[in-house]
Amino acid sequence: MSLPKISLSNGEEIAYRVRPGGEEIIVLVHGNMTSSMHWDVLIDKLDPRFTIYAVDLRGFGESTYHKRIQGIKDFSDDLSEVIVALNLQKFYLIGWSTGGAICMQYVADHPARCEKLVLLASASTRGYPFYGLQEDGTPDLNRRLKTIEDVEEDPNKTLIVQGLYDTANKEGLKAIWNAAIYSHKQPADDAYDNYLDDMLTQRNLADVYHALNTFNISGTNNGLTEGTDKAKDITIPVLILRGDRDYVVSEQMTQEIVADLGDNATYIPLIDCGHSPLIDDLEQLTNRIEAFLVKGDDRL
Repeated sequence: MSLPKISLSNGEEIAYRVRPGGEEIIVLVHGNMTSSMHWDVLIDKLDPRFTIYAVDLRGFGESTYHKRIQGIKDFSDDLSEVIVALNLQKFYLIGWSTGGAICMQYVADHPARCEKLVLLASASTRGYPFYGLQEDGTPDLNRRLKTIEDVEEDPNKTLIVQGLYDTANKEGLKAIWNAAIYSHKQPADDAYDNYLDDMLTQRNLADVYHALNTFNISGTNNGLTEGTDKAKDITIPVLILRGDRDYVVSEQMTQEIVADLGDNATYIPLIDCGHSPLIDDLEQLTNRIEAFLVKGDDRL
């Protein structure tokens, strides 16, 4: 059964899931190589006091991809239209990985709409850098990729993952996720197979990589782009969560968020978790989120 969709002014159709609940509203924004499907266990776990919406970003899941995105702001502008179409007046945002960058851009652009923001294993306020390779195959930190063409031709990430997509190589994708994300715990077999099928719906891999590489809402140059300094416009309470063994988002990236958001943000490491705390420790993750949203106490 297909998901409901919202038609945007740019011609895209954005699919979304909804879990009915109480008057408090949470909007979930997924990251790269996923869709709203990957939120399933958290959606089921969160308290029934919350009504939950989870979108499929443009180019993921059941949403369309008629026009290529140029940057993270294209995703956040789509999100803004979806929120208006759903007539959501006050709500909480939770952004995971790339979704964290999208949510930060959204809150900076629309400071009065969202009440609280949770960043889960989020990309930095200064983006997520992509580098060329040295002869030995290790990243060349002196050769940052610059253009979309650079990213499209990158043999380190783009060509590998896109090749797996193009050949529907689910075992290859599973090997990557087991190494980088599900290194300690994996989803149940049926759920994992659904997640892998879902990954194959992505149509914008290189565009997302390029958007992450160029994203920068800080007040400093990130080595590729000048910051827009929009991070200072995020003044609502922010909870920053990152697994203490996250192999995708580094501690340095998380500390950049802490530095750029300032006193309204609180950082709490999730113990014995990787890039998907939903699978590694759903109980710990849920408790942290609900303590922040319900009780306003991010130290519980």
